[in-house]
This record gives sequence, C-alpha cells and structure tokens, in this order.
Amino acid sequence: MTPPTPVPPARRTVGPAARAVERATAALGRLLHPAGRSFTGEVTIWGTPGPPTGVALLDDPGRYAATVRLSRGTPTPGGWPDVLGLAVRVHSPTGRPFDLLVSSSGAAPVLRNLPLPRRGFTGTYSTITCYRLGRRRLWLAALADPDSVDLGRTLAAVAAAARTDAPRVVLAVASAVGPWRPVGQVSIGAPLDAGEDGALAFDPVRNLPPELRAAGPLAWLREQTYRGSRRARGARAQSGGSTATV
Repeated sequence: MTPPTPVPPARRTVGPAARAVERATAALGRLLHPAGRSFTGEVTIWGTPGPPTGVALLDDPGRYAATVRLSRGTPTPGGWPDVLGLAVRVHSPTGRPFDLLVSSSGAAPVLRNLPLPRRGFTGTYSTITCYRLGRRRLWLAALADPDSVDLGRTLAAVAAAARTDAPRVVLAVASAVGPWRPVGQVSIGAPLDAGEDGALAFDPVRNLPPELRAAGPLAWLREQTYRGSRRARGARAQSGGSTATV
C-alpha cells in the first residue's frame, strides 16, 4: 500500500487556521455591513491620467453596466458614526465581473489604509488593502463628486437621493504614497427590490481583472472570511444584500 503523502508543516498550520475562520464565519453569517441598499448603476471609465496602470479595465475608456450597494458596517442607528461601505460590481464584456469593495477612509496616503467611521455617505472610500500588479502596488478609491447630490446620513436618504437624482462618485487610483488619480465615475441608478438585493453576491477576492490580485497582510484573512460567509448562505460568492432601511 502506498504510504500517505506527508503534509508540509506550513499546510498543517494554515489548513486548520483557515478551516477555523471558515467555520466561525459560517456560524455567524455576515459579520460586517449587514444593513445596506442596492441599486442599478453605470461605470464610466475615462482612462488613466499620466502613466497607465497596466489594468485594461482602468486604462481604456469605456462604459459598463454596474450593480451598486451602500452599507453600514455595524447595526448602529442611522446617522451614527460608522465604517460605511460601497460595493460596485462592474459587468465587463468579458463576462467576468469586477467586484470593487471600498470602505470609508481618509484621502491622505497615511489614512487610505485605515477604515474610518463617519456619519455621512458622501466622502472618501478606499480599498484599505492594496492590489498587486506585477511588482507594483495599487489602491483604488471612490471619491466624492463635488457636482453630485449629497447622499445623506442614512440608507433611506441614499435611496431618496437615487430616486430624485443620479448620485455619482469618482473612481480613482493611487500608489502607496502618490495622489489619487481620477479614472472614471460610478452613477447610482434605480433601487433594487428586496429579492434582488437579498440575492446579490460580491466577492472582491475572486472577481478581479486578470491583471490584479489581492495583496497585503489582510488578504488571506479576507479570503477565508468571504469563503465562510459563502458557506453560511449556500452561495457561490459573498452576500451583498439586505433589506435594512436605517
């Protein structure tokens, strides 16, 4: 009988840890951003000012259908300071979506790596952790559009703004210490109904342009968290839906 293949020490350590995180997340369901509103949307890419990023979806002008979700990080009452979230699914013509998840943060280089609580949904959102593009690191952000309607402090206010106007945020890229460079915009459209909202699934680990990969010290933990949450729902990707109205 062929002896079993020995498991390397690193795999013996990482495997049980990954399974523990997965089980914990599956048991608790979605830990963060449980309350949110989802919308149709459109992403317009203008192209990258200055040197190209190397990501075709960001460098080449284009227009794409999108799904957008704004959310609160924890079940705090509406209007209280919270880490707010913005999720954008870009429906690319290749058939492989790009799921961009960003959290409320500061705009300065030292603050773009930190999730920062705030009261209003209008402001800076960043990816917090970086992406790898070859040997380079890249951060993405959604910045406030000064010409757009204010999104307000509650999810109900966000929905009201979407019904009366077409709120927009500006997409931008940056290096670790460089300034944000606008590359396009996201327009928020009609609210989705509760069924569509509840069935939404975002996955920022799997759904990336082919040139990018998730990186940084939290990348592994994020992957395990999303995997556990998928198991909790019996879904193929991370849930992005709720019917909360705060």
